[in-house]
Amino acid sequence: MKIVHMISGGETGGSRKHVVTLLAKLPQEDTCLIVLQEGALAQEARKAGIRVELFEQTSRYDISVLKRIVSFINQEGFDVLHTHGPRANFFGAWMKKRIRSTWVTTIHSDPKLDFMKTGIKGKLFTKLNLLAINRIDYFFAVSERFKENLVSFGIPAEKIQTIYNGIDFSPVTDKQVGLLEEWNLKETDFIMTMVARLHPVKGHDTVFQALKNLNSPNMKLLLVGDGPIKDELVTMVKTMSLENQVLFLGFRKDIPEIYSISHISLLASHSESFPLSLLEAANEEVPIVSTDVGGVNMLIPDQRFGWVVPIKDATSYQVALDQAYAEHRAGTLSEKGVELRNFAKSKYSLDNLAKLTVETYKRIRLM
Repeated sequence: MKIVHMISGGETGGSRKHVVTLLAKLPQEDTCLIVLQEGALAQEARKAGIRVELFEQTSRYDISVLKRIVSFINQEGFDVLHTHGPRANFFGAWMKKRIRSTWVTTIHSDPKLDFMKTGIKGKLFTKLNLLAINRIDYFFAVSERFKENLVSFGIPAEKIQTIYNGIDFSPVTDKQVGLLEEWNLKETDFIMTMVARLHPVKGHDTVFQALKNLNSPNMKLLLVGDGPIKDELVTMVKTMSLENQVLFLGFRKDIPEIYSISHISLLASHSESFPLSLLEAANEEVPIVSTDVGGVNMLIPDQRFGWVVPIKDATSYQVALDQAYAEHRAGTLSEKGVELRNFAKSKYSLDNLAKLTVETYKRIRLM
């Protein structure tokens, strides 16, 4: 069975990691990745031994590449086209009647929230994305909640397979003391790391408010990621007088090393699937404070592994951070990290993800 995945190629978050790590586990002779722009995703995929085909657009509105993609897919005889993200889904909708492949997609985020705070253009793109979704043959949902979302859009439940993210669990990274020195952090600081795009849906403002309320100068927040509201968030930090506690690190590839100096991992999203960043934290034995989104409660079913709080609730987030800090001072927080790694490793491996994905491909081809 020949499989081709398609993604825009500009992603820097969880969907990038998901695609590259999943495809690296599939039979390379029968697997291909189409990207619409050159970038870190394509480079990482090539490094992992994945066949990458670039159909570069002059802009995100350039649809002249569509005919070439259709010709490529049909000539290669791919059995399944697997798209990721709104742009790839829009292309898939145009190509559906022109290709012989079964079309599937993975829903990595809530389609209603993908274009938050982008005005009239965002509303148009949201409608186009929802129209495209209704033409897809089969769906992978990265959490049960996302499956429920799809059902609420009118997608039949039998066309949706819930498939949680997974990673290859590697040995815990040695503590990178050099990063403490680079960022002027002290051994006595309580280091919190939030790996997330700088996007309205990620809830950075909730964390800032909780941090402001706690008023504890040695609580340091490392923000890993880039995105459209960076300037807004920088201004918010200044307005709240948190400049000495919040560090904007931008896009980074050394996530394990950053987690190695972290005491807690944070997620404050308003909507989420099953974040790979939290699995990466679990791999490094870093416990979690997260909002109650997506499949997070499957990874953190109780407080043995971390804290799950309501979305957009800075007070609850503040309480959780305060409890985590208290456990850190008592010397018990690290035990949560060990428990979390053991639990996650038993349930959310990349091998399980790849196995279920291939089994689903075979099943839907027989439908």
